[in-house]
Amino acid sequence: MPLQLLFYSVLFSVIVLLFLIQKDKKFQLLFTYARNEYIKLILLGIINPFLYYLILFKAYDLLPAQIAQPINCTWALTLSYLSFFILKHKLSLYDFLASIICYVGILIISTKGNIFGFDFSSKEGVFLAFSSTVLWSIYWIYSTKLDVDLVIGLFVSFVSGLFFISVYMLLFSKSYEPNFYGVLGSLYIGCFEMGVTYVFWLNAMKLTNSSSKIANLIFISPCLLLVFIYFLVGGEDFAFNFYRAYFNCVWFINSAEKREEISLIFIKNRV
Repeated sequence: MPLQLLFYSVLFSVIVLLFLIQKDKKFQLLFTYARNEYIKLILLGIINPFLYYLILFKAYDLLPAQIAQPINCTWALTLSYLSFFILKHKLSLYDFLASIICYVGILIISTKGNIFGFDFSSKEGVFLAFSSTVLWSIYWIYSTKLDVDLVIGLFVSFVSGLFFISVYMLLFSKSYEPNFYGVLGSLYIGCFEMGVTYVFWLNAMKLTNSSSKIANLIFISPCLLLVFIYFLVGGEDFAFNFYRAYFNCVWFINSAEKREEISLIFIKNRV
């Protein structure tokens, strides 16, 4: 089921990106770039959405959602560190200290409080969840380095990812007939969690000179998501979930002084 969900989500995302290309009358640009650029975009498509989501879904399969989700959100920290080395973005001592607090919180979450015994509920699941953050960060970092139109670059990489997902699904997945609600969920993911959202995020990545300044915003979402997980999916007691959410908020709260600059980035993006 997750594989089919991924297939239809990426398919809808490709359709959304194609619509945006046609809307901006950029269709002819699809065939104007050097072969090297297309190869890079195909490789990026293998990383995300293909490998990234396969690994992430497996991590969610091995771990409770209340553990997998906060670990996955550390991609913002991974992105900041890798951007420091690859894109030469700025990273202050303050950023390092704040990230240590976040990782300590994630360690407490992953070990359910037994940090010295390292009693993970699933070591493989934790490893895969952290690995997904590296793939995600690499995808976005190298996407910003490409000299291609933003939407066209996403479109080509998603078509590439869709191809590899299709092959993988034919080889390793059992036949599955999509139902109405499954397709509806895929439509939402493809439009709002991948297609349009990817365009906004990559635009922000290209505009900023410090990934940590925009990556901080991601730490708003775990608080809401853990609440939704508790009420819609079920899980452990709400107090412990709130405790987990607190650690995910630390980075964002500690970065309040940077929010004005973040706002300027998004205002510039809209202009």
